[in-house]
Formats: sequence, C-alpha cells, structure tokens
Amino acid sequence: MKFDLHVHSEYSKDSKSSHDDILKTARKKGLDGIAICDHDNVEGGLACEKRALELGLGLTVIPGVEVSSSKGHILVLGISQNIEPHLSPEETIDRARKLGGTVIIPHPFKRSSHGIGSFEGLDVDAIEVFNSRCLFNRANRKAATEAKRLGIPGVAGSDSHIPEMVGQAYTTINASENTLDSVLEAIREGKVAPAGKNTPTPIILKQMSGSARRKIKKKLFRKT
Repeated sequence: MKFDLHVHSEYSKDSKSSHDDILKTARKKGLDGIAICDHDNVEGGLACEKRALELGLGLTVIPGVEVSSSKGHILVLGISQNIEPHLSPEETIDRARKLGGTVIIPHPFKRSSHGIGSFEGLDVDAIEVFNSRCLFNRANRKAATEAKRLGIPGVAGSDSHIPEMVGQAYTTINASENTLDSVLEAIREGKVAPAGKNTPTPIILKQMSGSARRKIKKKLFRKT
C-alpha cells in the first residue's frame, strides 16, 4: 500500500490545504492513505479522519502531529492528544509513547525545516529518509545513510503544504490490511520503503518566499 506519511492541512499556520482537497488529491494519485501531521496540533488529523469516512473514499487517514521539540521536529502518528512543544526530544518521545504514538523523525538534516540533526540513541520507529520538499537531496541522502547505519527503517513523505503536492513522496507499507492499527504496526515492524519524487523547485521557492513574508509580517506586528 502507498501512504504519504507527512501532510499538512489548513490546521497548520503555514498551509491552506483543505481536507477535502487533500483527500481528493490522495485518491486521484492512487494513495491508500495519508498521515495528517499539522504543527503542534492533532485536531487537523482527527477532523480529516472523520471527513474521509464521510466522503467514503476508501482512504485511511492517520491522525498525527509534527511536534516542535527543543532540538527540532518530531512526527508522532496515531495519537489523539497534543504533546507540549519545546520539550527535549527524549521527553517528547516519552510523551508520545505514553499516548501510544508511532514516532518518526522527519527531515533530520534539513536545517531550514527545523531538522533535529543526529537521531542516534533516540527511541524512534522510523526516519524520513526522503522528504520531497528538500531543494537539494544532500539532506535526504545523509538521513538515509545514518538510518541504514543505525538499522532504523526509512520512510518518505511529501511534507505537502498545498494539495497538489500530496503523494509527491510516499511510503510503501506491507500491512496485512488497510486499517489504522495494521498500518501503524507495519511501520513499527519496519515493513516500509521510501518512494517518490522531489517537489518541483518553483513550488518550493514559492512556499519559501511565502514563509519569509509571514515571518516578516509577524515581526512587524509585534513591534507595533
């Protein structure tokens, strides 16, 4: 099965993707499911999971969150409660485990996206070794090399912030059935492989410029 394990919706401040648009794009691209991982907010994933059932598209939505730890971002899949941001990676993962979460380190060596850097010694289930929004693949290659060295499974995600890029990168998952529990179990057991393509450079640059404008606007607002 094909799952995009890193999708942002309008519940993230840096995304305007509606759940309907995300789900329809995922179905159009032949995905079996997606993980909604909004920044420090599980509500988007839970709402999208409900919407997928209402639309009857046959897609499995994994509710998740991209937690801002003190050293960088951490994906937690399969939870229904928020995790306090800015904890240490170890504390964040400990909270995730207590909530029954599956833990993935996204884009660890992509500094512009708050990559965590070295993940050696952390209790994680998988590493995102291919992130389609990496402008250059050096960060992806380094993540793949380190994951292989440490014997940690590698996955892929689009890190989509616009509907069109959903499924640009995805993870093939060898699960017994297309259900939330079965898919998460397969990820934890390492029955996964990364796949997909890079997001076109013009789209990445457009998103980066939009992010820069939002940061400048935020700073100006604070001053006033």
